[in-house]
Amino acid sequence: MGASGGVTRSTLRQQIADALRDEVLAGRMQPRVEFTVKQIAEQYGVSATPVREALFDLSAQGLLESDQHRGFRVREFTVADYRSMVQARALVIDGVFRGIFDGTGSAPAVLAAHRPALVSVRRRAEEATRAARGGDLDILIGYDLRFWRELGAVIGNTYISDFLQRLRMQAWVFAVPYLRGDSDVCDWLWNGHQDLVEAITAADGPAVRAVLDAYYAHGLSWADRLAADDPPHPGHS
Repeated sequence: MGASGGVTRSTLRQQIADALRDEVLAGRMQPRVEFTVKQIAEQYGVSATPVREALFDLSAQGLLESDQHRGFRVREFTVADYRSMVQARALVIDGVFRGIFDGTGSAPAVLAAHRPALVSVRRRAEEATRAARGGDLDILIGYDLRFWRELGAVIGNTYISDFLQRLRMQAWVFAVPYLRGDSDVCDWLWNGHQDLVEAITAADGPAVRAVLDAYYAHGLSWADRLAADDPPHPGHS
């Protein structure tokens, strides 16, 4: 990734951050393996400044940890952390959709205003569902993140959307090392994206809540399975 005359430092910073985020989410950068700004700069063939800025951006998102004497490493989450992520998402998303589907008749108006966005969300849902059923983690992660980010447009609150996206990325960082070594991976990949879109599009509040309840139960059930392994080890089923 060489810098060209048409690439600003801020653009390069974002490109590096995006590339490294993909590596982290895919599990190709492992926790406990430390790396330095110099190593990443040499890997991408760029100067140290945009790399340092990109690494600090990922640290601010909770994906990396830094030590001024030793460099950076992928943040290591515990099963308890993951369970807390699921619970936090449930509380926030339930509150959001309760506000939309609260029986006051606001849901049709809200959804009508975001109909074009829901068309795109539906496409993401189809791809995410297909990837989950096929056990294709690399495809699923990208579509799952885009699905929830675009669905966040319906919320209309960027603070909530950004918070949820941060939690979702952290959850994937935790989950991927376990899922890659699991022969039953398809059983533990949630594939209810299309069901959720259908329920939202139909303005069916009870159906939306049912899909979301199943989603949270799925995540907590997987956390219980991991906790039963004492201690849990990524890659062990």
